[in-house]
Amino acid sequence: MIFSSALIENAVNEFARMPGIGKKTALRLVLHLLKQEPSQVQQFSEVIARMRQQIRFCQQCHNVSDEDICSICASHSRKKELVCVVENIRDVMAIENTQQYNGLYHVLGGIISPIDGIGPDQLNIHSLVERVQQQGITEVIMALSPTIEGDTTIYYLSKKLKELPVKITTIARGIAFGGELEYADEMTLARSITNRLPLESYMQK
Repeated sequence: MIFSSALIENAVNEFARMPGIGKKTALRLVLHLLKQEPSQVQQFSEVIARMRQQIRFCQQCHNVSDEDICSICASHSRKKELVCVVENIRDVMAIENTQQYNGLYHVLGGIISPIDGIGPDQLNIHSLVERVQQQGITEVIMALSPTIEGDTTIYYLSKKLKELPVKITTIARGIAFGGELEYADEMTLARSITNRLPLESYMQK
């Protein structure tokens, strides 16, 4: 792709670094911004910069937040004894969109994947165990993608929690094995949460 302006080329290259955006899409975005008033582009860049500088991660569940404790953990209408374990913040958003879950979350920040160099120590597992020990949690729902890595993580977590007085369940296999949780349609995901299974039943399948 040949550019007549180094400024345009640099902007396209930056947009193209984002996931799912190729050079052609990046060029369309840059040209769109070029048509906008300078004040609008300035506002756009300031919003992005402010988001990155001021965003926090909830000290309790590790979800993104504007404060030290996210709005979900701070809500008085949530079932504090119920915690749904997810891989990332996109999964929190996917489950919230179903409007079928009213407990809390715990974002692991990934799943165990030796081939990618991700081990248990790199995930938010210790804080999950502490929450179960200290916060009166009675059920932990494993809402991880049904992949080999997801199942490995579920197995590891079950071992860490097995000595604690907590019920461990997992979402039903309404989601195809190998699928990503965030891409499941809302109805399937809602049914998977509502019809969750005892962990023992899941591991036997």
